[in-house]
Amino acid sequence: MSSSQSKPSHSKQARFNRLYETGETPWELNRPDKSLIQWVRDWPIPPCKALDIGCGTGFNAIWLSEQGFEVTGADFSYLAVRQAEKNATKACRHIRFMVLDFLSGTAGDDTFMFLFDRGCFHSFDGPDQRAAFAKNAHGHLGENGLWLSFLGNADAPSTNEGPPTRSARDIVTAVEPWFEILSLTSAVFDSQRETPARSWHCLMKKRSL
Repeated sequence: MSSSQSKPSHSKQARFNRLYETGETPWELNRPDKSLIQWVRDWPIPPCKALDIGCGTGFNAIWLSEQGFEVTGADFSYLAVRQAEKNATKACRHIRFMVLDFLSGTAGDDTFMFLFDRGCFHSFDGPDQRAAFAKNAHGHLGENGLWLSFLGNADAPSTNEGPPTRSARDIVTAVEPWFEILSLTSAVFDSQRETPARSWHCLMKKRSL
């Protein structure tokens, strides 16, 4: 990655640290996401090695661990990771957490079978960055591994507030040729807001290249 590509990530990393420092984190639910619970149970997605990208304060990683997944949680923000470690300790769950810029780094040598991101993939504005994210997701997964992403929906009526939004075309362009899209469903974010933002639930399977 060139220095021109890496600068936005460093800037984003600093911004998220500031937000966690001030507590301006409306995306944090302080509990697992209800939609994640539904997807894991209804698809179903069996327990396996899992990576929670943009894990925040760790509640989704903790829930996955409680279901028998061997979980690694990664986030831009060291403050989020610090709180996630405390929350996992309080819940008596053994989870590996790390500070990670997913565009330029890896979560080690582990091969995962399930990746989850809630609002991480959609935070990258440039198509090249989203394509790099998808390529890195592909590289972290074993054969037929799954990636479940919850992201803002640009093709649904806007509530004029909420997370970044992406169109279905943005998603398809970014993930091809790395993934086969198994399901792309219009939904709403599990949220504390009175009017939740529209979202995409996108489940993808790793392609063999």
